[in-house]
Amino acid sequence: MLQAAAQESFVIGVDVGGTKIAAGLVDRAGKILHQNRIPMVSQNGAASGMAAVISAIDSVSAKTSRDTALGLISGIGICSPGPLDPNAGIVINPPNLPCWRNFPLAAEVSQIYRVPVKLDNDANAAALAETLWGAGRGYRNVFFVCIGTGIGTGIVLDGRIYHGRTGAAAEGGHLSIDYRGPRCGCGKRGCIEVLASGPAIARRARAKLAAEPARGSSILDLADGHIDAVTSEMVGQAYAAGDALAASVLQETIELLSLWIGNIVDLLEPEVMIVGGGVATMLRPFFDEIRNRLPGCSVNSRCQEIPLLPACYGADAGIAGGAALSSQGWATP
Repeated sequence: MLQAAAQESFVIGVDVGGTKIAAGLVDRAGKILHQNRIPMVSQNGAASGMAAVISAIDSVSAKTSRDTALGLISGIGICSPGPLDPNAGIVINPPNLPCWRNFPLAAEVSQIYRVPVKLDNDANAAALAETLWGAGRGYRNVFFVCIGTGIGTGIVLDGRIYHGRTGAAAEGGHLSIDYRGPRCGCGKRGCIEVLASGPAIARRARAKLAAEPARGSSILDLADGHIDAVTSEMVGQAYAAGDALAASVLQETIELLSLWIGNIVDLLEPEVMIVGGGVATMLRPFFDEIRNRLPGCSVNSRCQEIPLLPACYGADAGIAGGAALSSQGWATP
């Protein structure tokens, strides 16, 4: 049980996914004091999904002092897959959350806990968390990218999330760098997501292995000899062990990301660029190379002055992001 000072308050960050919900109790310094994960029931209607959210919140709010109960909780922030309306707090129609269609999630949660509730997508929220407490602390204009199964981005301008006119801005993963490229899941061709996300890295490795069957690679050993079983994680493991084919796969990925990041610099010229997500650790050895490539990918003569940094929160980005959404009353970054 956490014993809190009389004037201390916390926020709860909630990370909603298609199969799980993670919730955490977060203090003013952005430290996650306690967290829990429970299954998300997304197939049985809105009430079942809502019950899972309540269970996750209750599991961490119970860690505050019994004497003051939720009196110490000043707000709740929720990261949910989109499409959503962050201004109205409504989950619109996310493909992997069929239980919610035009569901007023923020209002429903606020009615139960009687505290302000904020809702946003995970990349926007993670960008704010990194600005407030993480790698972007001290900067007011931040570009954040999460590279994993997809590529999500968040933009913080003057210390606040940039949502655009309707809340749909910052879909940087769907900026195309090749109009003749492969078709992305969004319907466009050549999006950076379809070219440089985790699945894209795995596809590129599988193609190289199939095209050069006589070329030895530890990637295939990690996949027990099955090309179809190759994952981006295996590519990263093989690269760390000095595998030449894995190095060529990642080199091509870096070339694509450098071109895309050069476009971001030309459009936004942020003070700092932060890279998170499951693929970020694998790409971290290439950060200096990306910065060295930027003069050839950007018209900005001072592009190399912009730091390119790894994110701080890692797997807890959703919890920290949710907490950051509800921490704005505490202080500005």
